Amino acid sequence: MSQEELLVLIYKKDERAFTHLYDMYSKSLFSVINVLIKNREEAEDVLQEVFVKIWKNIDSYNESKGRFYTWILNIARNTSIDKLRSKNFNNSQKNLSSDNFVNLLDDSNKLVNKIDTIGIQEFVKKLKPKCIEIIDLLFFKGYTQQEASEELAMPLGTIKTNNRNCINDLRNYLKI
Repeated sequence: MSQEELLVLIYKKDERAFTHLYDMYSKSLFSVINVLIKNREEAEDVLQEVFVKIWKNIDSYNESKGRFYTWILNIARNTSIDKLRSKNFNNSQKNLSSDNFVNLLDDSNKLVNKIDTIGIQEFVKKLKPKCIEIIDLLFFKGYTQQEASEELAMPLGTIKTNNRNCINDLRNYLKI
């Protein structure tokens, strides 16, 4: 099923579309979520929440503003960041037993937890050092643009402009 056909079915709220949507995008979205959350069970919960948000908010997707994959990737990233900032998540992390830490160490060596699982790390390495730094903070570490501005001691507008330019450079490398 093509993405265009899938979108038509999602707009119609056809139940078959949800299964296709999940099959097409769950692995890549989970990889991004798991890099941020670093807890498999929590990441699975966030993934489920992301798919519900996609389904419920499909009317807010605007094809002229960007690609569908970028839109759902932003939903996944933002939902992950919201989870990380939530009080309940922070409290649950404080109460982890030592058994969980052993599992986390074991999980950190699995391919699904590595940034390169979505295949973008090699392309990011080709960017200018400032771009690598900005993309790392914004996309892989979950910083907001304001937080990246403070971390790098750069004006917010400069971060936004550099981010846009760096993403365009990355698109050129990826031939998108």
